[in-house]
Amino acid sequence: MSDHISEVRRRLLRSAVSTLAATRLGLFGSSASRLACTAFPLSHGSLPSLDKATAWLNSPGLSSPGLLGKVVVVQFWTYTCINWLRTLPYTRAWAEQYKRDGLVTVGVHSPEFEFEKHVENVRRAALSLNVGYPIAVDSDHAIWRAFNNQYWPALYIADAEGRIRHRQFGEGGYARSEAVIRELLAEAGAKQVDRPVGDITGPGVEAAADWSNLKSPESYLGANRASTFASPDELILGERRRFTVPSRLRLNQWSLSGEWSVRGDAAVLHASNGRIVYRFHARDVHLVMGPVARDKAVRFRVRIDGQSPGAAHGGDVDSDGNGVVVEPRMYQLIRQATGISDRLFEIEFLDAGVEAFAFTFG
Repeated sequence: MSDHISEVRRRLLRSAVSTLAATRLGLFGSSASRLACTAFPLSHGSLPSLDKATAWLNSPGLSSPGLLGKVVVVQFWTYTCINWLRTLPYTRAWAEQYKRDGLVTVGVHSPEFEFEKHVENVRRAALSLNVGYPIAVDSDHAIWRAFNNQYWPALYIADAEGRIRHRQFGEGGYARSEAVIRELLAEAGAKQVDRPVGDITGPGVEAAADWSNLKSPESYLGANRASTFASPDELILGERRRFTVPSRLRLNQWSLSGEWSVRGDAAVLHASNGRIVYRFHARDVHLVMGPVARDKAVRFRVRIDGQSPGAAHGGDVDSDGNGVVVEPRMYQLIRQATGISDRLFEIEFLDAGVEAFAFTFG
């Protein structure tokens, strides 16, 4: 299940870049249409059951029959997904803006990584990210399967009769999605739907990607899905060994340095001063990672082209490149303002005991 979901997610990100490029160039075809916002003026099936959630946060358990009479937004997410994080400002604003008009927003948290299955991690992430609407914790992917869903993020909007009238897969389509919400609320009898929230600028990791400069794809570090790994030393599942960085990395190649073992889902550092090096082209660099031992902090230092990041530091490091891994989540390490080109990123862990899962870019 996880491998299939993650492969679909990789295809989604690649398609998103192609879609936006095609839109700017006035091109339309299979790549451009895959993420096209699709509205359904008539029913596209009934809202599937939410009953198999493993837990509920911010609300007592909700059921699809119990939501009849309400316009319902259901969004699938997982808290380390950069694609979902960039949609959050809109979903959050709609939930707040239209609640008084009869809108119910439900976030279905369907995890990608094992640590995202733990409800306390989801609870902590929801609090940190200000996700205040009801959350169905879908750690067994039962709701995901009921919807026959394939994407993070995926947005489904149902009318007051429980019919799905609109779907949006991936980022974008915000104006149309909000228009559908307003139309369905009016159909349900809302007399004066508040003015639309309009364009939103998300803070930090929620900011829209710099698509024109995004030339690096999501890259997994676990042996099951690792690609573009470049090192004289072979990745062997589960074997603890010392890695070295080659003299040169091509764009989007990455390597390990130091004493690591590689699981199916992550690379695990066993001795201090281990490094990960990646040649990238993007405004932002993020890394999904966490401490191996619960409640243990792992110090790290980031460099870009061999120098401290300075003003290009991300939200989880200072201008000298220093940061600390304290919990499993996505960390923003680099955010450049100008001069975006092929750059060499390096993260050195000053302590052992970190597990690194995936790079994402923005």
